[in-house]
Amino acid sequence: AAFLEGFQPDQPGCLLLDVRMPRMSGLELQKEITSRVWSLPIIFITGHGDVPMAVEAMRAGATDVLQKPFNDKELIRRVQHALEQDAHDRAEQTQRRSMLEQYGTLTAREREVAWMLHEGLANKAIALDLSLSERTVEQHRAQIMRKMQARSLAALVQMLITIRQTLSANQH
Repeated sequence: AAFLEGFQPDQPGCLLLDVRMPRMSGLELQKEITSRVWSLPIIFITGHGDVPMAVEAMRAGATDVLQKPFNDKELIRRVQHALEQDAHDRAEQTQRRSMLEQYGTLTAREREVAWMLHEGLANKAIALDLSLSERTVEQHRAQIMRKMQARSLAALVQMLITIRQTLSANQH
C-alpha cells in the first residue's frame, strides 16, 4: 500500500516482489501496477514458486522469476538487466512521444502527403492524386521533413511506421 501511494510513474527503477507478502500478494500488486498502466520491470522472488505461478507472473509482464535460495551475484545481475531494460523502454517512450508531437504539428494536407510518401508514391503521382502541382507537393514534402526532423525519406517512413503502431496500440 505504501509503495502504491508513494510511487512516481516517471521514476525509473525495478521492483523486487516476493510472491507471498502480507495483505497483498506479489501477483496482486503486479495486477494493480498493470491496471495503473505503470511501466516498471518486476522481478519475482519466491521460495514457493511453481511453474503455473511463474507462467502467470511472466504473462502479466514480469521481467524475471528467481527461486529462493539464490546467489546474490545472480540477483544483482538480473536487477542490472532489468534497470537497463527500463532505461531502454523509457528512452523509446520518450522518442515515441516526441514523434507524435512532431506529427501533431503537420497540417492535414501534410499528413495526407506524408502517408502517400509512406506508400511509396512519387511526388508526381501524389500531385495527380491530390490535384496539386508537383512544386506544391515538393514544398509539402520539405515541410514534412523539417517538422518531423527526418534526414531522409527512409527515416520519415520509419517514423510513420512507428507512429501508426503507437496510435494503433493506444486505441486498444
